[in-house]
Amino acid sequence: MTDFHRIKRLPPYVFEHVNRIKAAARAHGADIIDLGMGNPDLDAPRHVIEKLVETAGKPRTDRYSASKGIAGLRRAQAAYYQRRFGVALNPDTQVVATLGSKEGFANMAQAITAPGDVVLVPNPSYPIHAFGFLMAGGVIRSVPAEPTPAFFPAAERAMQHSIPKPVAMVVCYPSNPTAYVASLDFYRDLVAFAKKHDLILLSDLAYAEVYFDDATPPPSVLQVPGAMDVTVEFTSLSKTFSMAGWRMGFAVGNERLLAALTRVKSYLDYGAFTPIQVAATAALNGPEACIHEMRATYRRRRDALVDAFQKTGWTIPVPSASMFAWVPIPEKFRGLGSLEFSKLLVEKADVAVAPGIGFGEHGDDYVRIALVENEQRIRQAARNIRRFFDGADRTLHNVVPMQKAG
Repeated sequence: MTDFHRIKRLPPYVFEHVNRIKAAARAHGADIIDLGMGNPDLDAPRHVIEKLVETAGKPRTDRYSASKGIAGLRRAQAAYYQRRFGVALNPDTQVVATLGSKEGFANMAQAITAPGDVVLVPNPSYPIHAFGFLMAGGVIRSVPAEPTPAFFPAAERAMQHSIPKPVAMVVCYPSNPTAYVASLDFYRDLVAFAKKHDLILLSDLAYAEVYFDDATPPPSVLQVPGAMDVTVEFTSLSKTFSMAGWRMGFAVGNERLLAALTRVKSYLDYGAFTPIQVAATAALNGPEACIHEMRATYRRRRDALVDAFQKTGWTIPVPSASMFAWVPIPEKFRGLGSLEFSKLLVEKADVAVAPGIGFGEHGDDYVRIALVENEQRIRQAARNIRRFFDGADRTLHNVVPMQKAG
């Protein structure tokens, strides 16, 4: 049997290498402290779970649901955007419920991409941002991930050197994996750039509520006047309400683009289980104390990570948002590359992190550390890593000088 065309376009899933080593270590009794996958360990809010239980089993709730989301859920998302960003949305035409933001991105790629279309994607970036378009037959050209003035000259060069002309650009702030946060001024320039070059703008705002500077919450690109002309933005309940496994997200913005997404989805799914949609409505319309508690928990974990790892000699750049730290590999180990270094951390320190190469080749000098263990476990991870670092010259004598893994 010949290889399948779309499968051939996908590289091996880097994170699976670490997952296999992690599983093998656990099978032999190791207590692995898993800071790899961004999988929230916090409980979903009690009032949301109660609404799910209350709704499940009621007449008609076991039937097919609405692919674009039940009306009450779409109204709740529109109300959230009005409340949080001051952005008015028509819930009938400018809001589509998705099975998490990841599915929304992938199906938007299917909706707008013709074979050979070029899409500008940050590097490093969350894998679906690039591979959703690759699976749809598109071609990826990298642009910087950091939202600084240097972004735009680089993006201009990408436009000039791409044949055919790019059709869309992806951005993600607060960023996964880098934790960068964009300002509203950056978004103004971004919308102007998109309009100048006739680009569709796709914004991933999944970490909108995971921020640590209360004075400046991350903005939405849709706050920029005229952004609605070219933009679809994706959000999710996964991190805000610790509902990752519930698979509930949204696409909002330009009506024409959302109509295309809705049409694709109508052929592929019947929407999330109705009780989940009802519970998600309760989350969006309900009290916000649970969001403040979530933020405080991640802030404490961030502070514990920075403090404890500093004592190992491994400096952690302090993230101002997201549930991740994007951390340069210590100079001593950098020649190994991020995948081999991540494997070593599992084998020698019982700590799992995400190798930066999994987010693009420009991430290979970094690892992503997720704040998905409590402070005690984070400090234990630091102690394990310190022991590994202190003994590395003896235990890795057959590896040093460490060469880049091929």
